[in-house]
Amino acid sequence: MKIYTRKGDHGQTGVFGGKRESKDSARIECNGAIDEANSTLGLLRSKLEPSHDWQANLHKIQKDLMDMMSHLARPSDSSKVNTNPKPVDGASFCEAWIDQLEGEMTEPSDYFLLPGGNEISALCHVVRTQIRRAERRLVTLSKEDPACVEEYIASYINRLSDLFFTLSRAEMASKGIEEERWQLFLYKRKRKEEQV
Repeated sequence: MKIYTRKGDHGQTGVFGGKRESKDSARIECNGAIDEANSTLGLLRSKLEPSHDWQANLHKIQKDLMDMMSHLARPSDSSKVNTNPKPVDGASFCEAWIDQLEGEMTEPSDYFLLPGGNEISALCHVVRTQIRRAERRLVTLSKEDPACVEEYIASYINRLSDLFFTLSRAEMASKGIEEERWQLFLYKRKRKEEQV
């Protein structure tokens, strides 16, 4: 079977259940942004040693993203059932990993940082920003097809950006690279002002 079908030449693409949608619809934009983040995540994994401590968790995230994309590709009015797994534990999985990483670092996450450090840290920031874009598209899709965007998806996507921020910091800490700080998080600044 050939990879190309020519069916998408006029700006339409198939979604789960057989319907066709415009390639710039909220659903396709959302899945496109997640796909982009997943591809960059693949690049990040390729830069790590196969035995790196992050590999198993990053592999799980990649598979979970694929599963979530399949569920987002299914309009809520579709009669076809999606039997792919639902990673309902995604947000708690991210939180546990974030807590572990922060417990291993000596400095708390108090500052906005200039993305960079080294290649791994910078790639974590690229994934973080692509996930944030996916989240914005997810909000748009949730307004158009609320039943399609289940709570576990919104929570997982939201928590992933926090995770990749933390991974970027963990990478820099492990390599002894100093963070380039911009300014304190807003809630930290307000707390500091209240203490003066």
